[in-house]
Amino acid sequence: MNWENIAGQTNLKKLLRESIAENRVSHAQLFVGKEGYGTLPMVLAYAREIFSQENEHAAAKVEHLNHLDLHFSFPVFTDNKNSLSKNKFDEFREMILASPYASYDDWTAFLESENKQLFISADEVDDQNQKFSLKSFEGGTKILIVWRADKMNIAASNKFLKFLEEPPAKTVILLTAESTNDILPTILSRTQIVEIPRINDEDIENYLKKNFSVSEDKVREIVHEAQGDLNDAIKLLNSGDKSNEFEKLFVQWVRDAFMVKKKPEYLRSIISWAREIAGWNREKQKNFLNYCSEIFRLALLQNYQSENLVYKKINANGFNWAGFSKFISGANIENILEEINTADLHLTRNGNPKIVWTDLGIKLSRYIHKST
Repeated sequence: MNWENIAGQTNLKKLLRESIAENRVSHAQLFVGKEGYGTLPMVLAYAREIFSQENEHAAAKVEHLNHLDLHFSFPVFTDNKNSLSKNKFDEFREMILASPYASYDDWTAFLESENKQLFISADEVDDQNQKFSLKSFEGGTKILIVWRADKMNIAASNKFLKFLEEPPAKTVILLTAESTNDILPTILSRTQIVEIPRINDEDIENYLKKNFSVSEDKVREIVHEAQGDLNDAIKLLNSGDKSNEFEKLFVQWVRDAFMVKKKPEYLRSIISWAREIAGWNREKQKNFLNYCSEIFRLALLQNYQSENLVYKKINANGFNWAGFSKFISGANIENILEEINTADLHLTRNGNPKIVWTDLGIKLSRYIHKST
């Protein structure tokens, strides 16, 4: 929760610290970037620094998320006709202390709420308005962190807009979002937007080497696959048997897709494959989609003789990597990746996973034979 523990982002950390030292802290700021880029850790370090300027003993309270003038709003599901963040704060605190780079999907999995809609409600905004109408406990600044502000519903957004326009004195509002697409333009116009870039590969590599016992080859593989997302990098490092499971199911999918053109009975195998994956939680399903996308991209590079960029191959279970790669080209890669992205979108929107995976499984058999 302090600057030193944040992977990379050196320039941004410097700018934020200078804004505090020079008393240029905007009352409302929106930090935009994937959670794995360090969006929430950056916001927490920023809040820690603001409080520490007023009280040198405040830092430890922020690090443990128990500072009385630090408040949080985040998406929750409706429980007993109630959708208030404070009812799930203990769970949120537990997850963030264990993994400050955790994502929205991690949060839904943590709550075991994959089939429930998580959002920030109008009641939540009313609750925060009431809290901020009171004096601060330590007599200084009060800070509100809205994690995933893009999950506010329309009613909440309209009420929150009023809070932004007329905030109580000595109030700092720090919002985070993965993108600005789902945030009201009127809210965007009243916030200072801070873009959080992806983490440099070198910084992720240094972070993994410093905090985990891992080989050079494994680090290089993870850094390539993580694409600047430290949350993904840590998951890849800890995946272990899951990677073997993903590899086995990917090989099964490809082999069935090849065979179904000549032998339609292999369609049953694809349906069985789809049902097995549909039984996983949503986070694991989305991770498998990411895995499949990456393997197809690597196969394309292999086919186009860019082997120096192919950091991972599948050679287990008698799988012919070179032979498979010849079928992945400019003629079909766009279609394949588009179908995977569509499946990811449907899962995010709570589509029926059996239908999503069956549809995806069958479509590969159509594209895998598409010639240049």
